[in-house]
Amino acid sequence: MSTLIAVAYDDEYKAEEVRLALLKLQTEHLIELEDAAIVIKDSKGKVKLNQAVNLTAAGATSGGFWGLLVGTLFLSPLFGAAVGAATGAISGAISDIGVDDDFMKNLGETLQPGTSALFVLVREVTPDKVLEKVAPYGGTVLRTSLTKDEEAQLQEVLTNRGVSLENPSAE
Repeated sequence: MSTLIAVAYDDEYKAEEVRLALLKLQTEHLIELEDAAIVIKDSKGKVKLNQAVNLTAAGATSGGFWGLLVGTLFLSPLFGAAVGAATGAISGAISDIGVDDDFMKNLGETLQPGTSALFVLVREVTPDKVLEKVAPYGGTVLRTSLTKDEEAQLQEVLTNRGVSLENPSAE
């Protein structure tokens, strides 16, 4: 079962920095992510969702390939490719994998303008090594599927490490 973690950051770019750090840790096999999406609330208050995977484009590509293949069998490859791409794009646009888009947008509405939030679904993790890498970014835990104790520990690590690394004299 995957664990949901949503963390808010004090600027529009910090969530993307953390997502990139997590993707690097994934290549080192320290974390296995099911999904990683970002919500940005710009300075005008508009909420934008930034998914890791564009399902519409992926669906169009896959559908185009299969449509071309089936169209070739029926001697109409261009028509098959066009129908396949359109069908794939539609199915990609209406499918939602990972964290629910509406949930992320609704939580994004509660953010202050000029901030961002990172939503991750984690399958497996080596907690001590991953926390060591993401703690310097700080952040505020918005929602998790962790226990209350685990959530409090996560917030403590983000608060303490984020403050102590940015301002060593605060200790």
